[in-house]
Amino acid sequence: MRLPRRRFLRLAAAAAALPAVSRVAMAQTYPNRTIKIIVPFPPGGPSDFIARLFADKLSGALGQTVIVENRAGGAGGSIGVKAVATADPDGYTLLLCPVSVLTQSPLVYRSADYDPIRSFAPIALLLTSPLVIVVNPTVPAKTLAELAAYAKANPGKISFASPGFGTTPHLMGELFRLLAGAEMTHVPYRGSAPAVNDLLAAQVQMYIDAALTLLPQIEAGKLRPLGVAGETRSVHLPGVPTTAEGGFPRLQGSFPAGLFAPPGTPASIIDRLNAAANNALKSADVAASLNKLGAEAKGGSTRDFAAFIAADAKMAADLVAAAGIKPE
Repeated sequence: MRLPRRRFLRLAAAAAALPAVSRVAMAQTYPNRTIKIIVPFPPGGPSDFIARLFADKLSGALGQTVIVENRAGGAGGSIGVKAVATADPDGYTLLLCPVSVLTQSPLVYRSADYDPIRSFAPIALLLTSPLVIVVNPTVPAKTLAELAAYAKANPGKISFASPGFGTTPHLMGELFRLLAGAEMTHVPYRGSAPAVNDLLAAQVQMYIDAALTLLPQIEAGKLRPLGVAGETRSVHLPGVPTTAEGGFPRLQGSFPAGLFAPPGTPASIIDRLNAAANNALKSADVAASLNKLGAEAKGGSTRDFAAFIAADAKMAADLVAAAGIKPE
């Protein structure tokens, strides 16, 4: 039976409106089941620690269980990231990772076919942590200049670790190699934890990563810090010069980590998650935990975070170009 044109148009319009209606209803009852935070790296690294720290706080604020799922799979963390970019935009699958995984990985991995701006809904910038250049104590260098001279005089004797090809530690290591004019070997790992383990065992000699990751080993005397890759010295490492003070002003970077949702997630859900994240950052125990590890709590609006991501994308392009990395 053929429907009259007017009735057909009414039914078509009603059908088209169904997704919007369902999104509104979903937002009104959110959350009513377990929320999952995907970390695109193995357990034991800084992203994993941050996710577990915030999962407990978000659970209390939202009244639902929040679990952490480590979905490591190489490609600079982009495999776990893509799982969130393509997840249902219902607020039950979130992403916690360094901002660089969104802004850098698409520049160095052809398989990371996502856009840092359009493929994610920013929730909140959680923290930043300065990057620190460290060596195993068996390396005789006490400064960046001495490390550069030693590496240049001993071709191939210095290996530098990273948590994966295309990550910030990798790009910073490559940039140092180029600036030093030395022959050094890059050794990629599947996360920060295994990289640090081999650094402690002197299987690799140098590493650049967040103070969040390295501070406990530095304070224990197991790693020697040579420089802080920021504009100012770290309050946790006041005796360690900045990279600019050490003669390498182009060696600049940080570790910003944030919380993201799939694109199209209702604004009311994003706003609720943003409020919960900001409240967590204000709690005394979270602030103390982050401060102890040399990280600075951030927070702010989703608009603030979106602007931060856009600025970081520009810096990522500059860093990739400076490090001479070609996409693979």
